Amino acid sequence: MNAVTMGKQLDTGPGLFRDGLKGLALPGSQPARLRRARTWSAVLWLACGCSSPATDGPVNPPGGDRDAGTYPEGGTASGSLADLVSAARFDEIFLHRATPPCPGGFYTYAAFIEAARAFPAFASQGSSDDRKREVAAFLANISHETTGGWATAPDGPYSWGLCFVREGGTIDPSTLPAYCVASAQYPCAAGKKYFGRGPIQLSYNYNYGQAGAALGIDLLNNPDLVATDPVVSFKTALWFWMTAQPPKPSCHDVLIGQFQPSPQDLAARRTPGFGLTVNIINGGIECNKPTPPQVTDRVGFYQRYCQLFSVSPGPALYCDTMQSY
Repeated sequence: MNAVTMGKQLDTGPGLFRDGLKGLALPGSQPARLRRARTWSAVLWLACGCSSPATDGPVNPPGGDRDAGTYPEGGTASGSLADLVSAARFDEIFLHRATPPCPGGFYTYAAFIEAARAFPAFASQGSSDDRKREVAAFLANISHETTGGWATAPDGPYSWGLCFVREGGTIDPSTLPAYCVASAQYPCAAGKKYFGRGPIQLSYNYNYGQAGAALGIDLLNNPDLVATDPVVSFKTALWFWMTAQPPKPSCHDVLIGQFQPSPQDLAARRTPGFGLTVNIINGGIECNKPTPPQVTDRVGFYQRYCQLFSVSPGPALYCDTMQSY
């Protein structure tokens, strides 16, 4: 099984589960996938039937919290995004992002708003309801990727998004695989590892290379920036969300009504809605089958966030009848 098409695997370590892969196309290949491995306590996660969360990370980037006090609530950074998601609302959504076992509030509101400046179309196109659904869908998917919740968690399992930063939770990163595959365009740097980091769990050298090229950052030589600089971390997630992966549309276009299903899409039951974002992100593992716990978790986050934004979730929440790309 090659690095581009690999599916869900069971880790051989005690109590560790990993999700499948997702992502953009490695040049000259079929669509690649960003590995989203989430690892946590077998007791908690087997009890709730969830896929395990991902990661661990520092409280602040080197040199302290560069984001503290940068954007007051109600500021105009990123235009309508800051109006849709105030600092108070962000804290309400991610109620326990700094609560143990979460490593300490790495993902800040200021970093989210600053990162979104690089993607001005995010949450600024379509109707007011479209914009709310896009934010809710984006935050729901990254919440699932980084969750620290469990079925009986305080305030419910959907209040624990943006908990973990690095793949493996409490596992020593030095023990994680390198996720290095041969690539002339995006070669691995000596001594660097490309395991999952950040809200979207960016993985593999070719995905670090593509994200870095798009963002103007050398992530091949500095992959840990995704786990130590919260602005870079959010930028990688927004880059994935906003970027089409032919034949896949971007998640952004799906949520704002810009995606028009082709005859092939309609035959495959790929219609606009939250479920199609799941298909884009991890359809080969989570779609076209009876709804697995991963999708239930994503939809649970999405429904909670839609309620907070006072918007209906819209159609096609699930992808159980959709063929994957």
